[in-house]
Amino acid sequence: MDAKELRDKTPDQLRDELANLKKEAFNLRFQQAGGSLENTARMRVVRRDAARVMTILNEKAAAAATAEA
Repeated sequence: MDAKELRDKTPDQLRDELANLKKEAFNLRFQQAGGSLENTARMRVVRRDAARVMTILNEKAAAAATAEA
């Protein structure tokens, strides 16, 4: 997932994406605990993608706040 792609999305789309990533991270944690996780690197990618989405959401919120003031 690229930050440029995320910046083109609306805040609602970003929130949906974040919810999907958090669900995936939850499922990956269960797979790891059960010993059935095959691609351990996916956990890192999902965690970083979620952080990237949250960062862009915060940037958009800050930009909206400064535009109002």
